[in-house]
Amino acid sequence: MTSPPSRSRPHPGVRVAHAVLGGVAAVAWLLLPWVTAPARAAQPEDETATGDLILPLVALGTVVALAVYAFVRRTRRARTRTTPGGGSSPVVPSEELDRQGRRFLVEVDDCARTSAEELGFVVGWLGEAAARPFTEALEDARGELTVAFRLRQGLDDTADQVPADDQREALKQIVARCAEAGRRLDVEAPAFDQLRELEREPTGALEFAEARFRQLTGRATGAEAALGELRERYGPSACLPVAGHVEQAKDRLVFATEQLNRARQATVMGDHGEAAVHLRAAEGAVHQADVFVTGVDRLAAELARAEERLPAVLTEMEAALDKDGLPQDRTAVAAVADVRREVAVVPYDPLDALRRLARAAAALGGSLPVEYVADLLDGALLTARSALTAAIGFVTTHRAAVGSEARTRLAEAERHFALAQETSSLTEARHADRLAHEAQRLAWQDVRSYGNPYGGPFGGGLAGTLLGGVLLGEAPGDRGAPRGPACFGGPATRRRRGTGGPF
Repeated sequence: MTSPPSRSRPHPGVRVAHAVLGGVAAVAWLLLPWVTAPARAAQPEDETATGDLILPLVALGTVVALAVYAFVRRTRRARTRTTPGGGSSPVVPSEELDRQGRRFLVEVDDCARTSAEELGFVVGWLGEAAARPFTEALEDARGELTVAFRLRQGLDDTADQVPADDQREALKQIVARCAEAGRRLDVEAPAFDQLRELEREPTGALEFAEARFRQLTGRATGAEAALGELRERYGPSACLPVAGHVEQAKDRLVFATEQLNRARQATVMGDHGEAAVHLRAAEGAVHQADVFVTGVDRLAAELARAEERLPAVLTEMEAALDKDGLPQDRTAVAAVADVRREVAVVPYDPLDALRRLARAAAALGGSLPVEYVADLLDGALLTARSALTAAIGFVTTHRAAVGSEARTRLAEAERHFALAQETSSLTEARHADRLAHEAQRLAWQDVRSYGNPYGGPFGGGLAGTLLGGVLLGEAPGDRGAPRGPACFGGPATRRRRGTGGPF
């Protein structure tokens, strides 16, 4: 049997010692004849002096080489010793690996979300070509995170069925994937700052952010009016996904107003480093205001689309249930009848109605005739997309409080939704919808548990930016006074801009 590499090849340090020893020995053999040869010099004293000089040097070199060899051998034995008291590194308990993995999932997911936000401003200002290296880095990081979240979901689903060694290996992979995702973003952070040049000349980026801010101020007013119309037109449950969105958008814009003003003042005074800090904080707040306002606009479009699609889907479900030979599922029949009664009375929630029809169709399994699947799939994808984007927006704007479990379910919902689109699968669409709702429910629980950890009231929109992860403490999990805005980068670089004191 072939020996392991560690046994068949000497350690690099041992090879060096061998080389030194061999070299000294070779020199000794070369010098020995010359030392012992009859003297050619006229004076015998010269022969004696030369021999007396070289022989001690050769002996000394040999002793040094042997000492180096012995030291390397002792060091190698100490490093590979497995007996108690040896120098081997301690094994991290699986419970600690689990905690590390969950913590890294949250931290690196936050890094990816923050990086995407700031990258959006760069793309809008400098164009996609200039931002391409950083877009690729973000895609790579997200790819690593996707694998890590998939592993975490697998552990959650099969924790009692997987051997302990396999669980431990999965936990190690989660930590490693998160570390690589963070490293990929950290590596690009210096070049990203060079591209933006905020500390050298922030004027262009500041003007772009101010333009986005003014646009959003107008959109927030429009969203408030649109939300009022939605409440009048549809049932009470229809607007729940965007409850409080307008107020939170205005809250972020209040904070952005102050930060843009401070950035402008610092720019005029020539303090570009200070300007960069406040500009980045303003950008984060503006982006989250955009998420809130866009959420209202998106829901309005989705409700209109659901209202348009519902009659055809309802008719097809009724026809499918009446078809000869199709198994009669009492739950499905009752759900279809309930939806038919609701649509006759306004207001109602068309997205919820479509969701219940999709659930009824899924209950029929593979027995549903193929001619009825297309419209039902369209409705299921619409409801799943609505739930998914709502959950993504909630996690993004409350990420300081949202833990690993909600994020894991959200990542799994995104995976199932992609599969539903690729395979035209009604079942996958239902899975995506269910997981997205579960992710938002868990995220809500995290936010309620989080409360107000900062010890007092914060005005000027500061509380919302803390909850949204726009501002950060000195270290992960630090709930003290914020020190600066989150920036593009991984765990080692995302806190690189700060005021030098409490924000």
